[in-house]
Amino acid sequence: MAPQINPSILSADFSRLADEAKAVEGADWLHVDVMDNHFVPNLTLGVPVVESLSKATDTPLDCHLMIEDPDRWAPQYIEAGAGSVTFHVEAAAAPVRLAREIRAKGARASMALKPATPIEPYEDLLPELDMLLVMTVEPGFGGQAFLDIMLPKIRRTRQLIDKHGLELWLQVDGGVSAATIERCAEAGADVFVAGSAVYGAQDPAKAVAELRHLAEKATSAPGTGDGLVTGR
Repeated sequence: MAPQINPSILSADFSRLADEAKAVEGADWLHVDVMDNHFVPNLTLGVPVVESLSKATDTPLDCHLMIEDPDRWAPQYIEAGAGSVTFHVEAAAAPVRLAREIRAKGARASMALKPATPIEPYEDLLPELDMLLVMTVEPGFGGQAFLDIMLPKIRRTRQLIDKHGLELWLQVDGGVSAATIERCAEAGADVFVAGSAVYGAQDPAKAVAELRHLAEKATSAPGTGDGLVTGR
C-alpha cells in the first residue's frame, strides 16, 4: 500500500481549525486526537468539534480515542462524521465487539497500543481490524520525541499482519517527522500521523508532500519489505 500521511490537528491552531484543515487537503486523513483527562493526562476535542470539522473539510477524519470507556463513546464519533475510529485496547472492555460495532456503523475499526503494550497477545484480534496503531510516544501530549525502541515492535506487528495475509493498515503516531518517518516505513508502517512536523512548518501542504516522498523512498529502497530496518 502507498504510504498515507495523516496530519494531527492537535498541533494546529485551535482558534481556526477549519482553515487548518483546508491547509492540508492533500493529506489522506485528518487525525483527530480525543483525550478525556482520565485515560491520558490531557483534555482536548470531543464530539461537537468532530462534527464541525466533518462539515468543514472533505478530508476524511481519523479519530483517535484516548479515553476511558470507548465501548460507550466510539459510536458517537462515527455519527459525528469520523471515517475511522481508533480505540485503545487498554481501555476497551470488549475490543472484538467494539471493532465489529464500528465496522457495522460504516467506519474503519482501528486498535491502538501504548508503547508498553505488546502486540502478540492480540494476534487473534487482527482480522477484526482495519488498522492497528503502534504508539511511538506515550499518549497524551503532542511534540514528544520519537521512541526508537518502538521500531522492533513495528516490525513484529508487520510480520504478524503478513503472516495472516491481512489487508491491515499499520499506523504510527508520535514524533513522526522528516527525521524519523523513513525508519518507521522501513520497519513496516504505512500510515503516519504527523503533528508538529506538519503544522509547525511554514507550508503544511508542502510538509505533507515531503513526508510522503520520504516514506515512499524508504519503502522502495532495496532490502525493504523483509521486516528489517535497512541503512540505520
